[in-house]
Amino acid sequence: MPKTDQFLTGAEVAVQAAMDAGAGAMYGYPITPTTEIFSGWIKRGNKYLQTEDEIAAGFAICGAVLAGQKAFTATAGPGHILMQDSLSMAEGMRLPFVTIVGQRGGPSSGTVIYSQQEVFLACFGGNGEGFRIVYSPSGLEELYSLTRKAFNSAWKYRFPTFVLTDGYTLKMRGIVNLENTTKNIDAYPLVPEGKNVHLPNIYTFEEDLNKVIKDAQADFNKFAKEIVESAEYQTKDAEILLIAHGIVAASATEAIDEARKKGIKVGMFRPITLRPFDAKKLNSIAGQKKLKKIAVIESSAGQLERLVKENMDPENILSIRGVQFPALGIETQDIINFINNVSS
Repeated sequence: MPKTDQFLTGAEVAVQAAMDAGAGAMYGYPITPTTEIFSGWIKRGNKYLQTEDEIAAGFAICGAVLAGQKAFTATAGPGHILMQDSLSMAEGMRLPFVTIVGQRGGPSSGTVIYSQQEVFLACFGGNGEGFRIVYSPSGLEELYSLTRKAFNSAWKYRFPTFVLTDGYTLKMRGIVNLENTTKNIDAYPLVPEGKNVHLPNIYTFEEDLNKVIKDAQADFNKFAKEIVESAEYQTKDAEILLIAHGIVAASATEAIDEARKKGIKVGMFRPITLRPFDAKKLNSIAGQKKLKKIAVIESSAGQLERLVKENMDPENILSIRGVQFPALGIETQDIINFINNVSS
Protein backbone atom coordinates (compact mmCIF):
# COMPACT_ATOMS: atom_id res chain seq x y z
CA MET A 1 0.00 0.00 0.00
CA PRO A 2 1.14 3.57 -0.57
CA LYS A 3 2.24 5.30 2.59
CA THR A 4 -0.90 7.43 2.64
CA ASP A 5 -3.23 4.40 2.56
CA GLN A 6 -3.55 2.70 5.93
CA PHE A 7 -5.86 0.10 7.47
CA LEU A 8 -6.76 1.70 10.79
CA THR A 9 -9.38 1.78 13.51
CA GLY A 10 -11.05 5.05 14.41
CA ALA A 11 -9.05 5.18 17.64
CA GLU A 12 -5.82 4.81 15.69
CA VAL A 13 -6.95 7.55 13.32
CA ALA A 14 -7.64 9.86 16.28
CA VAL A 15 -4.19 9.18 17.74
CA GLN A 16 -2.48 9.87 14.42
CA ALA A 17 -4.48 13.07 13.99
CA ALA A 18 -3.49 14.34 17.42
CA MET A 19 0.17 13.55 16.73
CA ASP A 20 0.04 15.25 13.33
CA ALA A 21 -1.65 18.25 14.95
CA GLY A 22 1.42 18.63 17.15
CA ALA A 23 -0.20 17.63 20.42
CA GLY A 24 2.41 17.53 23.17
CA ALA A 25 0.64 15.42 25.79
CA MET A 26 -2.57 13.62 26.65
CA TYR A 27 -4.17 13.71 30.08
CA GLY A 28 -6.95 11.28 30.79
CA TYR A 29 -8.60 8.37 32.52
CA PRO A 30 -9.49 5.16 30.66
CA ILE A 31 -13.16 4.85 29.73
CA THR A 32 -14.95 2.86 27.05
CA PRO A 33 -15.14 3.51 24.11
CA THR A 34 -12.20 5.95 24.11
CA THR A 35 -9.68 3.85 26.07
CA GLU A 36 -7.95 2.79 22.84
CA ILE A 37 -7.17 6.42 22.07
CA PHE A 38 -5.38 6.74 25.40
CA SER A 39 -3.58 3.38 25.17
CA GLY A 40 -2.76 3.98 21.51
CA TRP A 41 -1.30 7.37 22.33
CA ILE A 42 0.88 5.80 25.02
CA LYS A 43 2.03 2.95 22.74
CA ARG A 44 3.27 5.50 20.22
CA GLY A 45 5.69 6.80 22.84
CA ASN A 46 3.97 10.13 23.49
CA LYS A 47 3.88 12.06 26.76
CA TYR A 48 0.88 11.35 28.96
CA LEU A 49 -0.50 11.39 32.47
CA GLN A 50 -3.15 8.96 33.65
CA THR A 51 -4.91 10.89 36.39
CA GLU A 52 -7.01 9.54 39.23
CA ASP A 53 -10.23 10.57 37.47
CA GLU A 54 -11.62 12.77 34.70
CA ILE A 55 -11.91 15.75 37.03
CA ALA A 56 -8.16 15.76 37.53
CA ALA A 57 -7.54 15.15 33.82
CA GLY A 58 -9.62 18.19 32.88
CA PHE A 59 -7.86 20.54 35.24
CA ALA A 60 -4.47 19.12 34.21
CA ILE A 61 -5.27 20.19 30.65
CA CYS A 62 -6.24 23.66 31.86
CA GLY A 63 -2.85 23.99 33.55
CA ALA A 64 -0.97 22.53 30.60
CA VAL A 65 -2.45 24.88 27.99
CA LEU A 66 -1.88 27.88 30.27
CA ALA A 67 1.81 26.92 30.20
CA GLY A 68 1.73 26.63 26.41
CA GLN A 69 1.46 22.86 25.93
CA LYS A 70 -0.82 21.64 23.15
CA ALA A 71 -2.65 19.10 25.34
CA PHE A 72 -5.86 17.13 24.89
CA THR A 73 -8.01 14.36 26.33
CA ALA A 74 -10.49 11.70 25.24
CA THR A 75 -13.51 10.71 27.29
CA ALA A 76 -17.12 9.56 27.17
CA GLY A 77 -20.40 9.51 29.06
CA PRO A 78 -19.83 9.82 32.82
CA GLY A 79 -16.26 10.97 32.22
CA HIS A 80 -17.56 13.75 29.98
CA ILE A 81 -19.92 14.74 32.78
CA LEU A 82 -17.11 14.83 35.34
CA MET A 83 -15.08 17.10 33.07
CA GLN A 84 -17.79 19.77 32.91
CA ASP A 85 -16.27 21.67 35.85
CA SER A 86 -12.91 22.06 34.11
CA LEU A 87 -14.56 22.61 30.73
CA SER A 88 -16.71 25.36 32.22
CA MET A 89 -13.56 26.96 33.61
CA ALA A 90 -11.89 26.64 30.21
CA GLU A 91 -14.91 28.29 28.59
CA GLY A 92 -14.77 31.17 31.07
CA MET A 93 -11.02 31.66 30.71
CA ARG A 94 -11.01 31.09 26.93
CA LEU A 95 -8.64 28.12 27.11
CA PRO A 96 -7.86 25.95 24.02
CA PHE A 97 -9.11 22.73 25.63
CA VAL A 98 -9.44 19.90 23.05
CA THR A 99 -11.63 16.88 23.84
CA ILE A 100 -12.42 13.80 21.77
CA VAL A 101 -15.75 12.37 22.98
CA GLY A 102 -16.91 8.83 22.21
CA GLN A 103 -20.58 9.20 23.09
CA ARG A 104 -22.27 6.66 25.37
CA GLY A 105 -25.96 6.02 25.92
CA GLY A 106 -27.51 7.35 29.12
CA PRO A 107 -28.93 8.10 31.61
CA SER A 108 -26.11 7.31 34.03
CA SER A 109 -23.43 4.92 32.74
CA GLY A 110 -25.97 3.46 30.31
CA THR A 111 -24.37 1.64 27.38
CA VAL A 112 -20.72 1.83 26.45
CA ILE A 113 -20.50 1.66 22.67
CA TYR A 114 -22.97 3.85 20.81
CA SER A 115 -25.18 6.89 21.17
CA GLN A 116 -25.68 10.46 20.05
CA GLN A 117 -26.92 11.51 23.48
CA GLU A 118 -24.02 13.81 24.38
CA VAL A 119 -24.87 16.50 21.85
CA PHE A 120 -26.26 18.95 24.39
CA LEU A 121 -23.59 18.09 26.95
CA ALA A 122 -20.85 18.93 24.45
CA CYS A 123 -22.56 22.03 23.05
CA PHE A 124 -23.91 23.62 26.23
CA GLY A 125 -22.63 21.71 29.28
CA GLY A 126 -21.43 23.64 32.30
CA ASN A 127 -22.69 26.76 34.01
CA GLY A 128 -22.00 29.01 31.06
CA GLU A 129 -23.52 30.00 27.75
CA GLY A 130 -22.06 27.28 25.55
CA PHE A 131 -19.23 29.15 23.88
CA ARG A 132 -17.79 25.95 22.48
CA ILE A 133 -16.84 24.51 19.09
CA VAL A 134 -18.26 21.04 18.38
CA TYR A 135 -17.32 18.96 15.32
CA SER A 136 -19.25 15.81 14.34
CA PRO A 137 -17.27 13.53 11.97
CA SER A 138 -19.16 11.14 9.70
CA GLY A 139 -16.35 8.70 8.86
CA LEU A 140 -12.74 7.74 9.52
CA GLU A 141 -11.08 10.23 7.19
CA GLU A 142 -13.28 13.03 8.49
CA LEU A 143 -12.44 11.96 12.05
CA TYR A 144 -8.82 12.61 11.11
CA SER A 145 -9.38 15.95 9.36
CA LEU A 146 -11.74 17.32 12.02
CA THR A 147 -9.43 16.29 14.85
CA ARG A 148 -6.63 18.17 13.13
CA LYS A 149 -8.99 21.09 12.68
CA ALA A 150 -10.10 20.96 16.33
CA PHE A 151 -6.60 21.72 17.58
CA ASN A 152 -6.23 24.63 15.16
CA SER A 153 -9.65 26.05 16.03
CA ALA A 154 -8.99 25.77 19.76
CA TRP A 155 -5.73 27.69 19.56
CA LYS A 156 -6.92 30.21 16.97
CA TYR A 157 -10.24 31.16 18.55
CA ARG A 158 -9.54 30.23 22.19
CA PHE A 159 -12.72 28.29 22.90
CA PRO A 160 -13.01 24.70 24.19
CA THR A 161 -13.27 22.44 21.14
CA PHE A 162 -14.81 18.97 20.82
CA VAL A 163 -14.64 16.13 18.34
CA LEU A 164 -17.95 14.39 19.03
CA THR A 165 -17.84 10.80 17.83
CA ASP A 166 -18.98 7.36 19.05
CA GLY A 167 -17.83 3.82 19.74
CA TYR A 168 -18.79 2.47 16.32
CA THR A 169 -16.59 5.02 14.58
CA LEU A 170 -13.71 4.58 17.02
CA LYS A 171 -13.74 0.77 16.79
CA MET A 172 -14.45 0.30 13.08
CA ARG A 173 -11.47 -0.42 10.85
CA GLY A 174 -11.07 0.78 7.29
CA ILE A 175 -8.65 1.91 4.61
CA VAL A 176 -7.96 5.60 5.06
CA ASN A 177 -5.88 8.16 3.24
CA LEU A 178 -4.51 10.55 5.82
CA GLU A 179 -2.61 12.75 3.41
CA ASN A 180 -3.33 16.24 4.68
CA THR A 181 -1.72 19.59 4.03
CA THR A 182 -3.21 21.33 7.05
CA LYS A 183 -0.73 23.74 8.61
CA ASN A 184 -0.71 23.56 12.39
CA ILE A 185 -1.30 26.60 14.55
CA ASP A 186 1.39 26.66 17.20
CA ALA A 187 0.67 26.58 20.89
CA TYR A 188 2.04 29.36 23.08
CA PRO A 189 2.06 30.17 26.81
CA LEU A 190 -1.14 31.94 27.76
CA VAL A 191 0.61 33.14 30.89
CA PRO A 192 4.19 33.87 29.73
CA GLU A 193 6.90 33.73 32.36
CA GLY A 194 7.68 37.16 33.74
CA LYS A 195 4.53 38.73 32.27
CA ASN A 196 1.62 40.04 34.36
CA VAL A 197 -1.36 38.25 32.80
CA HIS A 198 -4.67 38.11 34.63
CA LEU A 199 -7.06 35.34 33.53
CA PRO A 200 -9.69 35.21 36.29
CA ASN A 201 -12.24 32.45 36.71
CA ILE A 202 -14.15 33.98 39.64
CA TYR A 203 -15.59 37.48 39.75
CA THR A 204 -16.53 39.58 42.76
CA PHE A 205 -18.94 41.82 40.89
CA GLU A 206 -21.75 40.73 38.60
CA GLU A 207 -20.98 43.61 36.23
CA ASP A 208 -17.47 42.26 35.64
CA LEU A 209 -18.72 38.79 34.72
CA ASN A 210 -21.45 40.32 32.56
CA LYS A 211 -18.81 42.12 30.50
CA VAL A 212 -16.68 38.99 30.12
CA ILE A 213 -19.69 36.99 28.92
CA LYS A 214 -20.76 39.68 26.45
CA ASP A 215 -17.22 39.97 25.07
CA ALA A 216 -17.01 36.20 24.64
CA GLN A 217 -20.42 36.15 22.99
CA ALA A 218 -19.39 38.86 20.55
CA ASP A 219 -16.22 36.95 19.67
CA PHE A 220 -18.10 33.65 19.29
CA ASN A 221 -20.67 35.22 16.97
CA LYS A 222 -17.91 36.86 14.95
CA PHE A 223 -15.79 33.73 14.63
CA ALA A 224 -18.80 31.50 13.95
CA LYS A 225 -18.83 32.67 10.34
CA GLU A 226 -15.31 31.25 9.91
CA ILE A 227 -15.89 28.05 11.88
CA VAL A 228 -19.33 26.85 10.80
CA GLU A 229 -19.46 23.85 8.45
CA SER A 230 -22.12 21.65 6.91
CA ALA A 231 -22.62 19.36 3.95
CA GLU A 232 -25.56 18.58 1.68
CA TYR A 233 -26.23 15.49 -0.40
CA GLN A 234 -28.69 15.17 -3.29
CA THR A 235 -30.73 18.17 -2.13
CA LYS A 236 -31.30 20.10 -5.37
CA ASP A 237 -34.44 18.19 -6.39
CA ALA A 238 -35.23 16.56 -3.04
CA GLU A 239 -38.83 16.11 -1.96
CA ILE A 240 -37.79 14.42 1.29
CA LEU A 241 -34.98 15.94 3.35
CA LEU A 242 -33.12 13.92 5.97
CA ILE A 243 -31.11 15.73 8.63
CA ALA A 244 -28.47 13.65 10.40
CA HIS A 245 -24.95 13.96 11.78
CA GLY A 246 -22.00 11.74 12.58
CA ILE A 247 -22.14 8.03 11.82
CA VAL A 248 -25.93 8.17 11.34
CA ALA A 249 -25.33 10.46 8.37
CA ALA A 250 -23.05 7.79 6.87
CA SER A 251 -25.93 5.29 7.04
CA ALA A 252 -28.30 7.91 5.64
CA THR A 253 -26.05 8.47 2.62
CA GLU A 254 -26.27 4.80 1.68
CA ALA A 255 -30.03 4.83 2.24
CA ILE A 256 -30.41 7.84 -0.04
CA ASP A 257 -28.47 6.09 -2.81
CA GLU A 258 -30.78 3.07 -2.56
CA ALA A 259 -33.91 5.24 -2.54
CA ARG A 260 -32.73 7.19 -5.57
CA LYS A 261 -32.45 3.94 -7.53
CA LYS A 262 -36.21 3.55 -6.95
CA GLY A 263 -36.92 7.08 -8.10
CA ILE A 264 -37.53 8.49 -4.62
CA LYS A 265 -36.20 12.04 -4.47
CA VAL A 266 -34.53 12.22 -1.08
CA GLY A 267 -31.55 14.28 0.07
CA MET A 268 -29.70 15.15 3.26
CA PHE A 269 -28.43 18.13 5.22
CA ARG A 270 -25.55 17.23 7.53
CA PRO A 271 -24.25 19.65 10.16
CA ILE A 272 -20.49 19.16 10.55
CA THR A 273 -20.27 21.75 13.31
CA LEU A 274 -23.08 21.29 15.80
CA ARG A 275 -21.89 24.41 17.58
CA PRO A 276 -21.92 26.83 15.83
CA PHE A 277 -24.74 25.54 13.65
CA ASP A 278 -25.09 26.34 9.95
CA ALA A 279 -28.55 27.89 10.13
CA LYS A 280 -28.12 29.75 6.84
CA LYS A 281 -27.47 26.61 4.78
CA LEU A 282 -30.17 24.65 6.60
CA ASN A 283 -32.85 27.25 5.88
CA SER A 284 -31.84 27.67 2.26
CA ILE A 285 -32.42 23.94 1.74
CA ALA A 286 -35.50 23.64 3.96
CA GLY A 287 -37.15 26.53 2.13
CA GLN A 288 -37.09 24.85 -1.29
CA LYS A 289 -40.56 24.68 -2.84
CA LYS A 290 -40.23 21.05 -3.96
CA LEU A 291 -39.58 19.87 -0.42
CA LYS A 292 -42.52 18.05 1.15
CA LYS A 293 -41.14 16.30 4.23
CA ILE A 294 -38.24 16.89 6.66
CA ALA A 295 -37.01 14.19 9.04
CA VAL A 296 -34.34 14.47 11.72
CA ILE A 297 -32.77 11.04 12.23
CA GLU A 298 -30.67 10.49 15.35
CA SER A 299 -29.59 8.04 18.03
CA SER A 300 -31.12 10.30 20.65
CA ALA A 301 -34.56 11.27 21.92
CA GLY A 302 -34.50 14.58 20.08
CA GLN A 303 -31.29 16.43 20.90
CA LEU A 304 -30.41 17.08 17.25
CA GLU A 305 -34.05 17.88 16.49
CA ARG A 306 -34.01 20.60 19.16
CA LEU A 307 -30.85 22.09 17.67
CA VAL A 308 -32.42 22.03 14.22
CA LYS A 309 -35.62 23.70 15.38
CA GLU A 310 -33.70 26.40 17.25
CA ASN A 311 -31.89 27.26 14.01
CA MET A 312 -34.72 26.85 11.52
CA ASP A 313 -37.03 29.57 10.24
CA PRO A 314 -40.52 29.27 11.81
CA GLU A 315 -42.29 28.54 8.53
CA ASN A 316 -40.19 25.38 8.06
CA ILE A 317 -40.52 23.92 11.56
CA LEU A 318 -44.05 22.53 11.21
CA SER A 319 -42.98 19.99 8.61
CA ILE A 320 -40.25 18.41 10.78
CA ARG A 321 -40.62 14.82 11.89
CA GLY A 322 -38.31 13.24 14.46
CA VAL A 323 -37.03 9.73 13.80
CA GLN A 324 -35.41 8.74 17.05
CA PHE A 325 -33.46 5.64 18.07
CA PRO A 326 -31.98 6.68 21.45
CA ALA A 327 -28.87 4.65 22.33
CA LEU A 328 -29.34 2.37 19.29
CA GLY A 329 -27.15 1.91 16.27
CA ILE A 330 -29.04 3.01 13.17
CA GLU A 331 -28.46 0.81 10.15
CA THR A 332 -28.99 1.74 6.53
CA GLN A 333 -32.02 -0.54 6.29
CA ASP A 334 -33.72 1.30 9.17
CA ILE A 335 -33.50 4.53 7.20
CA ILE A 336 -34.58 2.85 3.96
CA ASN A 337 -37.66 1.52 5.73
CA PHE A 338 -38.52 5.02 6.94
CA ILE A 339 -38.04 6.53 3.48
CA ASN A 340 -40.27 3.88 1.91
CA ASN A 341 -42.99 4.51 4.49
CA VAL A 342 -43.10 8.29 4.07
CA SER A 343 -42.85 8.20 0.27
CA SER A 344 -45.67 5.70 -0.29
